[in-house]
Amino acid sequence: MAFGRSSRSRRPVEPVTLKILVAGGFGVGKTTLVGAVSEIRPLRTEERLSEAGRPVDDTAGVESKTTTTVAMDFGRITLREDLVLYLFGTPGQDRFWFLWDELAQGALGAVVLADTRRLEDCFAAVDYFEQRAIPFTVAVNCFEGADRFPTETVQAALDLDPEVPVLMCDARDRSSVRDVLVAVVEHALAHADRLREPATT
Repeated sequence: MAFGRSSRSRRPVEPVTLKILVAGGFGVGKTTLVGAVSEIRPLRTEERLSEAGRPVDDTAGVESKTTTTVAMDFGRITLREDLVLYLFGTPGQDRFWFLWDELAQGALGAVVLADTRRLEDCFAAVDYFEQRAIPFTVAVNCFEGADRFPTETVQAALDLDPEVPVLMCDARDRSSVRDVLVAVVEHALAHADRLREPATT
């Protein structure tokens, strides 16, 4: 029998693991996005919204929201046999921003999740990643009843650099979220390649 090497079992591939942040405003769908795509039971640190938090938690547009992330969401997805993403969802309220620097350590890139009904809520996340030179992709979560705009319009409204990808997505749909994560990885790797290019004189 001439099976040769092909008959031998392949050695298991040691996957590369990459850290991706999922950020955005309060109630934009970060927890839903992580949960939709995670192949493990996602870790969630949600607490019920209380009367005490009502003065600081702007629920306009998300009146049905009853819980909020107070530390992080965590999930994992295998994109390929040799590539695994660890997803860290950030809390949306300003009072939990002290956690962002911890979560951002070692991150390859980020998703900034946006809602066209409250687009201004993602300005802070965009500024955060721009100031720290962390590559990011904007994903517009297409809520039912929300206005739909061309990606160019969203890019202009957020004053994004031309190379920042903007995608439409459904944070509840696994394949839609996976497309966003692939775009983040591709954008981050392209960004890293540009940084390695020798400066021209």
